[in-house]
Amino acid sequence: MSDTELPTAADDPPVEIEWWLAVHGDTLIWARLSVLDSGIAEVFDCDGRVLRYDDDQAGRAALLDAEFRALDGLDEEDAAVLGFDLDSIEPPRGDEDEDLIPQMIVKLVGHA
Repeated sequence: MSDTELPTAADDPPVEIEWWLAVHGDTLIWARLSVLDSGIAEVFDCDGRVLRYDDDQAGRAALLDAEFRALDGLDEEDAAVLGFDLDSIEPPRGDEDEDLIPQMIVKLVGHA
């Protein structure tokens, strides 16, 4: 592999995946943080872009700076403050990243 080629998923598989979310008005926006075997972090954003960071701390800091919250860190009270019921949401699902894109921005039902 040349210095200009990025490793493929097979060369550098994710060892940890976290879902993050942000709420703007009545819209829930998802982002996925993947920590690769090499230690590099990738954020898959709602537009289908993959943003690369040197490590998981840098990736998480970027998400926090963009006002995202880790789904795993939320409780019912946090969700209520953000305007949704925690049991009513789930991260996007799909076999390929392209399958996730239409699910990355969601209108919250019954949001006041």
